Amino acid sequence: MRELKETVAQVSDAKGNIVQAVSEVLEDHGVQEEKREEILRLAQAAIEKALDDSIQMRDWALEALGATIDEKRTSKSYGGQGKKTWWLFPFAFSSANPPETILQLRIAPGSCWAFQGSRGHVVVRLPEPVWPTAFTIWHISEAVSPSGEVSSAPKEFAVSGADEATAETLLGTFTYDVHKEIAQTFHVQKELPRTFRYITLRVHSNWGNPEYTCVYRVQVHGKTIAILIVVVLKGDILDWVLPPKLAAAFGSRPARSQLF
Repeated sequence: MRELKETVAQVSDAKGNIVQAVSEVLEDHGVQEEKREEILRLAQAAIEKALDDSIQMRDWALEALGATIDEKRTSKSYGGQGKKTWWLFPFAFSSANPPETILQLRIAPGSCWAFQGSRGHVVVRLPEPVWPTAFTIWHISEAVSPSGEVSSAPKEFAVSGADEATAETLLGTFTYDVHKEIAQTFHVQKELPRTFRYITLRVHSNWGNPEYTCVYRVQVHGKTIAILIVVVLKGDILDWVLPPKLAAAFGSRPARSQLF
């Protein structure tokens, strides 16, 4: 836990330094004390929100962090397993675009994982157990598509969580809308007081392409056990960052001696 305590100390110091710097700048510019206190309160709230957002929206389905694909439980890639390239105008799909493509940062026409038809699924093994809070699905827009359309984009889909020896738990059913942003975030519809090591994306339909469906990128947002016990300093009071249902599972907030 030493690294965690060091991180907490660094966050505390950084937050205190920022607030102190803002206070000094306001004082140097002759801002009245009453107004200065209000500005400092807003600045402190903004810092806390930024910290919380960075925790909530971290992407755990990233190959660079150690996320992988469970290929045995994932739909077969469109075009087979060999080196042969299948030309599907205007893109070319081959063994160069495996399921792992959805765990990478690159978003460009053709840089996606394709499976046959409009129904398929992919199982992502996260680098560590994660309490999922939201998911983000990416696809290219009509504006950058060489064909001027995106009928291969997933439409209706479901997301589930599981562990090594447990059945899947449905976390929500959603619809990706090609008329909106290329990256669309969907919050879990059923929040459970637990973490998952595997996340399954099941696509039930696409936007009209009868041959194949393309998934460009999948992001899994949430908190790990380590993040669940990281603290955010509010004034001089330590407040544990725990989702409501996890706090209820503990019965009360854990004492510092339990965690450190």
